[in-house]
Amino acid sequence: MSSASHQLHLFFFPFMAPGHMIPMIDMAKLFAMRGCKSTLIATPYDKSTFMKSIVKFKDLGFDINVVTVTLPLKEVGLPEDRDNMNRVTSMEMRMQFMRAITMLDQQLELLIEKLAPDCLISDMFLPWTIEVAAKCSIPRLVFHGTSAFSVAGTECVRLYEPHKKVSSDSEPFVIPNFPGEITLSRMQLQDFVKVETEFTKFMDEVKESEKRSFGVVMNSFYELEPAFADHYRTFLGRRSWLIGPFSLCNKDTEDKAQRGKQASIDQLECLQWLDSRQTNSVIYICFGSMANFNAAQLHEIAVGLEASGQQFIWVVKKDPNVEEGKEEWLPDGYEPRIRNKGLIIRGWAPQVLILDHEAVGGFVTHCGWNSTLEAITAGVPVVTWPVAAEQFYNEKFVTQVLKIGFDIGVKKWARLFGDSVKSERVEEAVKRVLVGEEAEEMRRRAKALAEMARGAVEEGGSSWSDLGALLRELRMQRSAHNEEI
Repeated sequence: MSSASHQLHLFFFPFMAPGHMIPMIDMAKLFAMRGCKSTLIATPYDKSTFMKSIVKFKDLGFDINVVTVTLPLKEVGLPEDRDNMNRVTSMEMRMQFMRAITMLDQQLELLIEKLAPDCLISDMFLPWTIEVAAKCSIPRLVFHGTSAFSVAGTECVRLYEPHKKVSSDSEPFVIPNFPGEITLSRMQLQDFVKVETEFTKFMDEVKESEKRSFGVVMNSFYELEPAFADHYRTFLGRRSWLIGPFSLCNKDTEDKAQRGKQASIDQLECLQWLDSRQTNSVIYICFGSMANFNAAQLHEIAVGLEASGQQFIWVVKKDPNVEEGKEEWLPDGYEPRIRNKGLIIRGWAPQVLILDHEAVGGFVTHCGWNSTLEAITAGVPVVTWPVAAEQFYNEKFVTQVLKIGFDIGVKKWARLFGDSVKSERVEEAVKRVLVGEEAEEMRRRAKALAEMARGAVEEGGSSWSDLGALLRELRMQRSAHNEEI
């Protein structure tokens, strides 16, 4: 068999945080479904989560596996159980955690020497992997866990610094050299953009390593954001392949339920609850794995949901130190009162399973890209409540470009704790996204995008074709390398 035709082997190396690992696992499945050998890199702690997500694919005969690397946590002064970003609680610990990750270079090099992959796909937050890939003479692809809109938008703000030309934090500015007259304010930008920090330097490294890489893969599809995909490729000059939505590789209930951590609710119980509700009558509220709200804000959400009179599924972080139902944010007698209206899930929820159910008619989201794309793929309109990272960009994309949602009114970027919103706003937003002509119009647009998403990943669709083009390029790259040696 010639080197051009024999099976491609790819390493998939995610950043150790749920929002980065889940799409990377889905992407590895996607490549395996196209005949590649996929090897995921995990820590020993996360390995069981990875295996749970891929076991059915392995049983079906797809060539997908997991290898481990061990974070040197002791060496950077972290406890042994802090080997995932969502278990890191302070800024100082975050920096220690990032330092531990950069110390994985030798372990990665040994794995590449031992298993001889043809390509490394690594998270944008692992810029040092370009050095290891170059040393081992294999191409490195960057995985951006967000949209072309947000990647290109943040890059234009970084390059042209429009936020330095306004007189106050709240004064809006237009993102320069960017399609669509999109406005932001200084308050909505990441802290490291406004003030130079250690993380600013790190993000400069991320951008430099991106320029030196073979290209960029994105969890998006061309029809969703053609102007921004083109802008990223032509104006910013990045080779990129839009090959999503990755979550669509999970076809049945079981696959959808097994994504991420162990769900805190039985999938059958969850589906039975939804089956007993009318179409588009339930609001789903979830703020991802990283965002936190204090007790006062959770109380406001609880009051607003009850006052709306609408049915809801609300995902809240489980506090291991407090008995369920005794949390200080919970209004007196709340759960017995809402028993027939609402379902509170403490911990991890099978989100794609919930969003795909016809009873769900709206989604209050922190605008992380995974959640945003999962809503789009399910055809569900959104209420945007951004907190951190690039989430204010995703909000603009959803509300100003796609017009499948509206903002709840949050104005301020926060690293971990969300900007506060009163219960009346929550009540009003829930009603607005579920009931009335505006809600129907947003839903129509969202359903049309969901159809496009499904078409993109089918044979001959834009994402299917982009992935095929990438695989051809990687085979050519391997052939050229083999001829050299």
